[in-house]
Amino acid sequence: MKPEVEIYDTTLRDGSQGEGVNFSVMDKLRIAERLDSFGVHFIEGGWPGSNPKDIEFFAEARRRKFKNARLAAFGSTRRKGVAVEQDEQVRLLLDADTPVVTIYGKTWLLHVKEVLRTTPDENLAMISDTVRFLKAQDKFVVYDAEHGFDGYKDDPEYALATYEAAEKAGADIVVLCDTNGGCLPNDIREVTRAAAARLKCRIGIHTHDDIGLGVANALIALEVGASHVQGTVNGYGERTGNCNLTSVIPNIALKLRKTSIPERSLVLLKDISQFVDEIANIRHNPRQPWVGAAAFSHKGGTHVNAVQKIAQSYEHIDPSSVGNTRRVLVSDLAGRSNIVLKAQELGFKINNETPELRAILNRIKELEHQGYEFEAAEGSLALLIRKILKHQDPPFLVDAYHVSMRRDGAGSVCEATIKVRVGSEGAHTVAEGDGPVNALDSALRTALARFYPELQKVQLTDYKVRILDTATGTAAKTRVLIESTDGHEEWGTVGASENIIEASLQALMDSMEYRLMKRAKAHA
Repeated sequence: MKPEVEIYDTTLRDGSQGEGVNFSVMDKLRIAERLDSFGVHFIEGGWPGSNPKDIEFFAEARRRKFKNARLAAFGSTRRKGVAVEQDEQVRLLLDADTPVVTIYGKTWLLHVKEVLRTTPDENLAMISDTVRFLKAQDKFVVYDAEHGFDGYKDDPEYALATYEAAEKAGADIVVLCDTNGGCLPNDIREVTRAAAARLKCRIGIHTHDDIGLGVANALIALEVGASHVQGTVNGYGERTGNCNLTSVIPNIALKLRKTSIPERSLVLLKDISQFVDEIANIRHNPRQPWVGAAAFSHKGGTHVNAVQKIAQSYEHIDPSSVGNTRRVLVSDLAGRSNIVLKAQELGFKINNETPELRAILNRIKELEHQGYEFEAAEGSLALLIRKILKHQDPPFLVDAYHVSMRRDGAGSVCEATIKVRVGSEGAHTVAEGDGPVNALDSALRTALARFYPELQKVQLTDYKVRILDTATGTAAKTRVLIESTDGHEEWGTVGASENIIEASLQALMDSMEYRLMKRAKAHA
C-alpha cells in the first residue's frame, strides 16, 4: 500500500552541509543501510558532480541492495546556453546509476536575473529540458523548486510557471523549498495550496529551520496538499539546520494519523537518532523532542506525583512508542514521588511507606545545596540511596592521596599517589597522566584493581567542570560530572568542592563504587 506521506531523507547531502558534520564514504554507506532498514522511502546520497567522495559513494552503493528505499542522486538543471545532452553535471547524475534523480531549479526571478544572469524563458527551458531528458533515461525525477516560497511571494505567476514546467516535462514530484528557512506557517499554507490547485503530480515540502519552524512548516504543508517530506535525521543541515525527521515522522504517525514509515519502525526512532549522532561524532542533544533523554523527564514534585498516578497527565504519548523512556529527575525540587520512582527505576525496592524515604530526600536536598547535582549523576544517586537503605560500609576507602605537576624538559608531567584500603588490606600506587585528573584516575584504578580486577575495564568517557560561585574567583566551589563506561553500560557520577582535584576524586570514587555495586547486584 502506498503511504500517505513519503519520507525523503537528505542527511547524507543536505545534512552533511551542517557545521561540524563530516561523513566518510563508509559512514554514508552505514547510515544509508540503517535508513533503508528503518523504512524511509528515498535516500539522497549526495551530489556526484560536486566532489569525488560522492562519486565514490554511488560506486559503492551500486553493489548494495536496498530493500525499502530508493537511492537518489542530487544535482541541478542544465546550465544556461548548454544543451542538456552536453552538460557535464547532468552526465554525472546519470553515471551515478541511481533509480531516482533529484534536481533543483530556480523559482525566484531575483536568482534567475541576478545569480544565473539569464532570462525567465531560458530558466523555464532549463527546468523542462533537464526533467524531460532524465525521464527519457527512465529515471524517477524529483524536482526541487529552490526558493519556491520566496519566488512565489515575489511573482506568484512565474513561480507557478516553474512548477508547471517541471510537471509538464514529466517530473514525478515537485518539491516546494523554503531554502532560506524564513517563512511563517501562513506563507507555507498559501503557496502549497496554490501549487496543489495548479499541479496534478505529487507535491513535496523541503523546509529549513532558520527561524525554528522547519518542522511546523512541513506539517502545515502536509495539511494543505503536500504528501512528500524532505528532511534530515536530527535536523542536521546548513546554518541552523533542516526539517528534523525525528520530529516530523512521529508527528505524522501519532498526531496527524497518516501512514508513512512502517509502523514497526517507530519504536526504533530514538535508536536511529543516536546512531547518526554517533557516526557523525556529535553528542546527542538531550532536549530533542521525541527522542532526547529529557523528552519524557519529570523533575517537579507535583508533576512526578501526577505521573505516578496516571502517566498521560504530563506525557503527550507513551515514550516507548518512539523507543524512548520516562525519566524521573532528582533535585532540590524533588518530592517523595520523585524519590520513589527514581529509586524503583534504579532497581531498589522502595515505596511511599519506606521509613528511610525522608532521610534520602533530606540528604539529596542537603547535598544539592552544597553544589552537587544528581540529574546527570545517577551512579552517585544510586550509591546514596543504597547507603541509607542498607547501612553498608563502602567497598573501599581512600586514606590519602597526593597530586603534583612538574616541568620536565619540553613538556609537563602530572603524577598522582594514592593509598586505598579494602577491609584490613591496603594498596599504595603511583601513576602518571596527561593531567592531574587522568593521573589520579590511573592511580586509583591501579590500586583498586589488586582487589577488584574488573575495574580495569572502567573508562572515563566525559569530564565536565562547572564553576558554581564565580564571584569568589579562584576559590570558587566547583562541581565535577564524570561519565564512565565498562563497555556495556554508561553511568554518571558527581563531586563538589572548592578544590577541583577533591571534587574529581569524589566523582572517580563514586564511579568505581557504582561499578562494584552493579557487580554485587548481578551476583545476588
